[in-house]
Amino acid sequence: MPRANRYYLPGYVWHITHPCHKREFLLKFGRDRRRWLQWLCEAKKRFGVSILNYTVACNHIHLLIRDDQGEEVILQTMQLIAGRTGQEYNRRKNRKGAFWVMEALEKQGWRKRQAQWTELIAVGRESFVRETKERLGAKPCGGKW
Repeated sequence: MPRANRYYLPGYVWHITHPCHKREFLLKFGRDRRRWLQWLCEAKKRFGVSILNYTVACNHIHLLIRDDQGEEVILQTMQLIAGRTGQEYNRRKNRKGAFWVMEALEKQGWRKRQAQWTELIAVGRESFVRETKERLGAKPCGGKW
């Protein structure tokens, strides 16, 4: 089955979900979550992406990322983080095989999503929230900050 077309628009905020292989709890220990975070910081330095927020669960991660530099930078960022985290884990546990579901980014399609805003992510100073909403093309409609 062919892959869906990937549409990229610079300057948008992307929500990336990246699951562990077979939904295994490979990130259940603090050491592994800290190493993932260290590689995230390294990717930020190398590629210059803006990390808005992240969550590391036991079997997947969520990442809010923004990039103005080009499509390949987000893919390179995820390749660095996922590759190094998986290599270190496999080496430490004397394990072979996949750590991440590598098709996860492909399935997300990399296309512009509807600009929707919810109170759950409207966090920060009122001026910051209004400015971010305008960048995303969402009209401010009140709410709590």
